[in-house]
Amino acid sequence: MKLDILAFGAHPDDVELGCGATIAKEIFLGKKVGIIDLTRGELGTRGSSDLRTIEATNAAIILGVSVRENLDFADGFFINDKKHQLEIIKMIRKYQPEIVLCNAIDDRHIDHAKGSKLVSDACFLSGLIKVETFIESQNQEKWRPKHVYHYMQWKNIKPDFVVDITGFLDKKVASIMAYSSQFYDPKSKEPETPISSKNFIDSITYRARDLGRLINVDCAEGFTTERFVAIENLSKLI
Repeated sequence: MKLDILAFGAHPDDVELGCGATIAKEIFLGKKVGIIDLTRGELGTRGSSDLRTIEATNAAIILGVSVRENLDFADGFFINDKKHQLEIIKMIRKYQPEIVLCNAIDDRHIDHAKGSKLVSDACFLSGLIKVETFIESQNQEKWRPKHVYHYMQWKNIKPDFVVDITGFLDKKVASIMAYSSQFYDPKSKEPETPISSKNFIDSITYRARDLGRLINVDCAEGFTTERFVAIENLSKLI
């Protein structure tokens, strides 16, 4: 299955939090989108890896993605090395996306920046013919995505561009709340974490509203890019 967009997240829920509305919008527009989780979030304070796997499946259904896979890297301890790069290259070559979305370049959780650089490096290496990978004993052909974009997470990084997500914010929030073990629940007896507060859930909406305000739309999601964003002509900005 060839995908238009492949979104990577260090943990289940990273993609939903960072770019869930953009994904929902692209799917609505007819694009095929997939999600690859690097870990199962097994070090998370609340819930369990098994529960988060179920929650990730439910969130994927809400967004309408075509496929979701988990690479079972070690939460908190995966590194940017050949072994991990090759596993990501296999996914890139398997789904041949034009666009890859991945973690924030800098963030509170150490896995986010690590995952960001790991995926970005793998996207480059995936385009080298002498890097050999195999799936089910079949040699994969090289493939390099045309674009690699990084979504925003905990930190308010200045975006290089923003996407109008008007009409899709509710779906983003619904996909996030599918992770009921992780986020605000006044009845939960689990320990409190930085993302389990009502303020954090509210921040998802008010960040989107504020980014939207800056471009004169209802709401938006922000991204950074490693290369200049090019346009054919100025009329594309109108």
